[in-house]
Amino acid sequence: MKPIPTVIIDFLRTQDFVVVSSIDENGFPHSSAKAIVKIDPAGEIYLVDVYHGLTSKNIVNNPHVSISAVDEHKFIGYCLKGRARMMQDKLISQEILKTWEDNITSRLAKRLLKNLVQDKGQGHHPEASLPHPQHLIALEVEAIVDLAPQRFKKEV
Repeated sequence: MKPIPTVIIDFLRTQDFVVVSSIDENGFPHSSAKAIVKIDPAGEIYLVDVYHGLTSKNIVNNPHVSISAVDEHKFIGYCLKGRARMMQDKLISQEILKTWEDNITSRLAKRLLKNLVQDKGQGHHPEASLPHPQHLIALEVEAIVDLAPQRFKKEV
């Protein structure tokens, strides 16, 4: 397990979601958006999986995954690679559920404010119709890749 530097933890906490890439049964990458609900600085990241579809199936068959997040405005991003495991449903604690609900509320508020500022109404807010989380993915980080071009990389 690789410790996660504070600067990367802080960056990940500002992301509404990350892209999780797993490998399907034919060896092809599969990418999906997931929400981080907990980060252990020792090197473990917990993500909510509300659908328990292809990503969870892929993890059971091949635990090698990566999560990626970028901020195009700041021109920074990271890819964390490691082995994932599906956590038993009963391991979703009240703390994890509260974090997930807070994240959804924050995303809804950001979308509503952005719509008001840009004077663009949207009748549908996808976050409001997401199912309640049933599954948790735990990623044990083994490698961290700074996605910024070399001349823009910050010391971590």
